[in-house]
Amino acid sequence: MDEIRMRLLPWAGSDGKPCFLSTDGSSGYVARLADDIEAVQLDIGAQLVGHAQALLDDPKAHPGELRFLSARLTEALCDALRVAESRGGRLPGGRDEGTYSSAT
Repeated sequence: MDEIRMRLLPWAGSDGKPCFLSTDGSSGYVARLADDIEAVQLDIGAQLVGHAQALLDDPKAHPGELRFLSARLTEALCDALRVAESRGGRLPGGRDEGTYSSAT
């Protein structure tokens, strides 16, 4: 019998608190959906890094553009940290449910 684990999901609840999935390691619908969303979040972050590099190389970049980009990069970093925390928790010897401390 597989051990039941808590997986940190890549989205927050309506109250902004982390959401968890009770799973035995099988790849059910919600787990696959979470995997897909994590992949999209990481891809968006990578694309934003490319935009950031181009914008920072532009000496005529408008401060409003830089602020907007900073906000999106912050969101992407929060997503990437949640993905890393979730994946780390699923490694052998990873954290259990009580030790997750995601700020988003």
